[in-house]
Amino acid sequence: MRVVLSGGGTGGHVYPALAVAAVLRHQISDKRPLELLYIGVRGRTDEQLMTDEIMPFRAVRASALRGRSPWGFVKGVFDLLRGTLEARRYLKQFRPHVVFATGGYASVPVALAARIVRRPLLLYLPDIRPGWAVRLIARLATRIAVTSEASLSHLPKSKTFVTGYPVRKGFLEAVREEGRRRLNLDPNLKTLLVSGGSQGAHSLNRMVAENLPGLVTLCQIVHVSGATDIEWLTRVHDGLPAESRGRYHLCPYLHDEMPWAMAAADLALSRAGASTLGELPALGLPAVLVPGPFSDQEENARYLSDRGAALMLTNSHVAGAVALLKELLNNNERLTAMAQSARALACPDAADRIAGLLIEMAK
Repeated sequence: MRVVLSGGGTGGHVYPALAVAAVLRHQISDKRPLELLYIGVRGRTDEQLMTDEIMPFRAVRASALRGRSPWGFVKGVFDLLRGTLEARRYLKQFRPHVVFATGGYASVPVALAARIVRRPLLLYLPDIRPGWAVRLIARLATRIAVTSEASLSHLPKSKTFVTGYPVRKGFLEAVREEGRRRLNLDPNLKTLLVSGGSQGAHSLNRMVAENLPGLVTLCQIVHVSGATDIEWLTRVHDGLPAESRGRYHLCPYLHDEMPWAMAAADLALSRAGASTLGELPALGLPAVLVPGPFSDQEENARYLSDRGAALMLTNSHVAGAVALLKELLNNNERLTAMAQSARALACPDAADRIAGLLIEMAK
């Protein structure tokens, strides 16, 4: 069985593909050969994650079309045409039985190529509300999988299935005690996880840095900053009093260790990328979510907040996060209630459901 996977170049799109690929390996490899190929965009998160040991990677041209200057739009159209031709060549060489796309502009040329060479296409929407790329691909898709029932009103119901967000196996296995041991955290202190997603979030990083002396008196912090801000945040870390530095754990990015960091935490402060819809519920982690601009993150944050699993702040009110974090970290009863609400949204078999759809379509 040969499967092509493609996503939008952010962790929220790439990680579902990795989770489904792991299930396919488990279900297929022992019975018949399984070949996987990931098609993405050069220099994005997917290329960084797709080492030869994980999955072969091929790059195509693709760039965003919306929100750009007239010249940028023309370039985007040119990239889409060229990327579609490149993807068509890869598909003809690889001859997949089925194509799996997780949305984002990087998967559009792959979806178009799948239609051209007449291969069945399973589209997965990790967010709550589809962006332009998913709405376009939905017209081409054989079937569509979504994270939540809240997405059904945006897509053709006749070919759409609710599967949940497929998380990696680590999110189903990580436990608090082991997470604190792995990350060298004090088992007796409250722990705050700060994450701006795979690309980082400068406004969150700036807010944490400005309030760091007060925050480290309240809790220990695991700060996943993104690579762009790591240099100046390291200087902030080094400028803390010696007795406080051990409470501030800074890193640019976490891959295999992210499930353990989330398991170790009592509370998260993060953006509201697609992965929050699966990873926070999987570990029952309460969160304060600050949706990023120019994306569909607000819908994701509202989905979790409306169900009691998180609280949402707009990007313009991020300064108010500090008072809210202090209030929550001092309120065990409220944290417990939010954790229970989060766990109620978990779909631990989501990857199995999507893998099952791919196997059925490949036949």
